[in-house]
Amino acid sequence: MMHSDSGFWKMGLPRRLRHASGPTNAPAPWRHPAAMTLGLVGIALYNWWLVVALSGRLVTTPDELFSDLEAVGRPDAAILQRLDLTAGLVILAALLLRGRHGPDGPRSEWPWLVAFAVSGAVGGHFSYVCPEGLSATCRSQEWRLALPPHHYIHVLAGITEFAAATVAIYLARHRTRLVEEPVTWAICWTWRALLVAYPLLAVAYITDRFGALVEPAFFVCFSAMVAAELFEADRVVLPDSHVHPYWSRVVPVHLVHMGTAGRGRRA
Repeated sequence: MMHSDSGFWKMGLPRRLRHASGPTNAPAPWRHPAAMTLGLVGIALYNWWLVVALSGRLVTTPDELFSDLEAVGRPDAAILQRLDLTAGLVILAALLLRGRHGPDGPRSEWPWLVAFAVSGAVGGHFSYVCPEGLSATCRSQEWRLALPPHHYIHVLAGITEFAAATVAIYLARHRTRLVEEPVTWAICWTWRALLVAYPLLAVAYITDRFGALVEPAFFVCFSAMVAAELFEADRVVLPDSHVHPYWSRVVPVHLVHMGTAGRGRRA
């Protein structure tokens, strides 16, 4: 009578190794590099604030938020809105092309990054009516719901964008906390940076001070998370006759061979 003890040896291995050792369909080899390239374009578009900050032409005070530059009537507001819209769509395309699966199976943060990209595109499509970070009148009208609907759609899209990206970073940190790799190291430090940035953002909102100095920290963190998601390794298929070098760093090689050699053992 034949039996397989592959289930036994898999139980003692990390989830990512158990997933990789089972039957799976490898993604098309061109998808990962194409997704990374597309993602880098989207990240560059998303970080238009850097060009604006270096030019010194549009930011009139360190107390305003970069999102205020997209308010109707501000110089180049239409261009900045289109950049946000395009960045969101390009990042969304890159995430869909890359796919949800990573080396340890479906990644829990991936849907939240998709929501982040969609929110960014929605925010770029619906503009601010007025710069609430600079105008007390605008803030008053905003709280009294006296502004057109597209203003509030932009506000809600911005809140969703920040929330979705934050949840994605938290989930990615939780998923990769036991793995030592450049990508997981970047996720770890991105999460730590957010823990510092959020209190600073709260102070900036309450005091209406230094928004232009605090807000970019989130843009950098969100960009780093998107890059980490796109650059993380694909699913790895382990034939019985081959052990991928990556897994040899995770568990002793002889354990992998024990699992593959044990299939078909006679009882």
